Amino acid sequence: MTFKGEVYSRYQELVQDRIDVFQDMIAGLTEDAQNDAKGSAGDKHETALSMMHLEQEKLNHKLQEILNQKAVLNKIDPTASHQKVALGSLVRANGMWLFVSTALPKIVVNGKSVFALSPQSPLGRQLMGNPAGTVIAVNGKDYLIESID
Repeated sequence: MTFKGEVYSRYQELVQDRIDVFQDMIAGLTEDAQNDAKGSAGDKHETALSMMHLEQEKLNHKLQEILNQKAVLNKIDPTASHQKVALGSLVRANGMWLFVSTALPKIVVNGKSVFALSPQSPLGRQLMGNPAGTVIAVNGKDYLIESID
C-alpha cells in the first residue's frame, strides 16, 4: 500500500472508532434513561431525565459532526494522483505532511507525522489549486509546496 493509502486508511479507522464510541455512549444514555424511568418519580427524576436528554443531544450533535467528516473522507479516492492540490491530496510542505480532507488530529504513519486539514482552513484555502513548487504565505509564514500526491 502506498504512503497516501496508509494515511487514508488510518484516518478512516480513526473516524470509524470515534463513531463507534459516540454511538455506544448514546446507547448507554438511552438505556440509563429507560431504566431510570421505570423506578423513579418526582422532580428529582424529571431533572435527571432532562440532564440525560441534554447530554444525549450534545452527543448526537458531535456524532453528526463525525459522520460529516466520514462523508468527506468517503469522497476521496486514495489512489488518485494530483498535479495541483485538491481534496484528497497528500502534500509535503516545509517538511510537513498535510492530508487535505477534513480537520482531524495528527497521526503518525511509518514514523512520519501527518496533519489532516480542511480545504476551508486558512492553510488549506491557500494550498488549494496550486502545483508543487509554489510558495504560499499564511499568517506571515511562507510554505513551499514540495510535492503533491
